[in-house]
Amino acid sequence: MMPLPLIVSLRFCMSVRYSWRLLRAGEFRLDGGSMFGLIPRTVWSRSVETDDKGRIRVQHNCLLLERKGDVPGDWKGPAPKVVLLEVGTGNKLDAKSRELFALDGRSILDALHEVSCNPEDVGGVLVTHLHFDHAGGLTRVPRAGEQADWVGTAGGMAGARPDHGVKRTFPNATIFVQKREWEDAIAQRSVMTRTYFADHVQAVESQVKLIDSPAPFEVWRTPERTEMPLLTFEQRATEVLPGLFVLRVPGHTWGQQAMLFTDEAGQTIVFTPDVMPTAAHLGAAYSLAYDVEPYTSMVSKHWLLSHAAEKGWTLCLDHEPGHPLKQVKRNEKGWFELVEA
Repeated sequence: MMPLPLIVSLRFCMSVRYSWRLLRAGEFRLDGGSMFGLIPRTVWSRSVETDDKGRIRVQHNCLLLERKGDVPGDWKGPAPKVVLLEVGTGNKLDAKSRELFALDGRSILDALHEVSCNPEDVGGVLVTHLHFDHAGGLTRVPRAGEQADWVGTAGGMAGARPDHGVKRTFPNATIFVQKREWEDAIAQRSVMTRTYFADHVQAVESQVKLIDSPAPFEVWRTPERTEMPLLTFEQRATEVLPGLFVLRVPGHTWGQQAMLFTDEAGQTIVFTPDVMPTAAHLGAAYSLAYDVEPYTSMVSKHWLLSHAAEKGWTLCLDHEPGHPLKQVKRNEKGWFELVEA
């Protein structure tokens, strides 16, 4: 049974605030050429080091949120106190795949354990999109004596076995995903042949709430490179939990979303998806070879950075291996620069 789409009121509960922690769910490596698309290696390699296999360091960055204060009296729907943004790859990849990506052995489970948070206590999970390195941690390898929640044929990077079983990592959580992203994941619409896996998509179907946020531009029209969306940010953001919003940022995938909230200091924190995975991807054309639409990524990056500079957002970059918290300033060249937050 397909999850039903959820369209939540655009009433902004900015009075609802969250404390938060940055979680590091494991370092890994990705091919440098693929991560910078059409940008020549002689250009991007000036600021990013590679290993002997041409891979760059990246990180699984996640945020653990705890709501402060009461839920507004007119709020309808789930309102968990503990929420997780992004979950990383998880622990299901086989040895060959772990070596391919130089995974360091950590997962979201290790990161949660270090801050004394049980996965069962997480009531809401939001992922930017459903690629394995962002949503694979939604499920895990069963421990000795545990019965699997889902069993199917292992494919892709978990090894070829007909009896592959997984446990749902966050059994009490509602998982919020854009409706377009879910449909594309089920249909395997991606430039990569191995990134949407049944063991982390179909396995959590019963937990998923689908969000149908407005797209930044009409689907039938190609916007100009620096064009801003006609609808305001407030009109395009969808409040999925009290004070926690999602925003469509297409390009890497059509249904990719950013997540944003206000913290206890009154600062707006925006978890930034693969429109700008690291600080080295600040340039307009620094898109990924994995993007379904690189031009759309460039357009999305411009309006997202414009919003961030205008509104004073703090961005958390999803794959930045260094300090991932950045603020955005306009520069004299008509583009932007990142300032460590």
